[in-house]
Amino acid sequence: MGRAAAYALVTALVLFGVGFLVRSRWDPLIDLDDGVITRLTDVTRDHPGFRDALLTWQELTRPVYLHVVGTLACLLVWWRTGMRTRAWWAFATLMLSWSVGLGAKYVFQRARPVVEDPVSQAPGYSFPSGHAVNSAAWVTVLVVLAWPIVRARAGRVAMVAVAAAVVLVTAFDRMFLGVHYPSDVTVGVVTGTGLVLASYAGYTGWNPADPQPADDPDVDAGDRSTHPHPEEP
Repeated sequence: MGRAAAYALVTALVLFGVGFLVRSRWDPLIDLDDGVITRLTDVTRDHPGFRDALLTWQELTRPVYLHVVGTLACLLVWWRTGMRTRAWWAFATLMLSWSVGLGAKYVFQRARPVVEDPVSQAPGYSFPSGHAVNSAAWVTVLVVLAWPIVRARAGRVAMVAVAAAVVLVTAFDRMFLGVHYPSDVTVGVVTGTGLVLASYAGYTGWNPADPQPADDPDVDAGDRSTHPHPEEP
């Protein structure tokens, strides 16, 4: 549980620390954000095909779609492997990350980037990026969920590489479309990943890999052997 608290503390410090700088309009951060968005949207504006690809990715990675797929993955793992508590952990963590991302937007209430000739528009507040929070949480949950199932080293490496690529493409998609600042997506990725790490650390603390049998004289060794151990994290 100590690791869970540490991950949660670091995540909160990043979220609220950068959020404070955003709310106070700290000049170095604001200047960096504005400069990057101006340069990236200039690139998008000059390449219509690139813009179309970005808009397609934006639609595919909408949080509601990610969480529908994530929920189906949890159900599949539950059904095919019997890892019920792990599937419940994954589903609950996905819902937690979605809620935290939405709630943080209303706490900080940062306006979307203002671009002279916008290449895309999005409703709601800007900090942190909902796409970034949810994509980072989504891929991290799915990697952790599938880790005991994918036993080959090459498969695990490929799984992590694809997960990292999804997060990076989503983060740059938000900036090239001019709907989020670099600080929005950076904090979003840290928040989504940090929430999952904190949640998983708490889960492994609650559900240890090598549980010890209770010292109960009313339960003999034969009875204990008939009860399955909690599933491994």
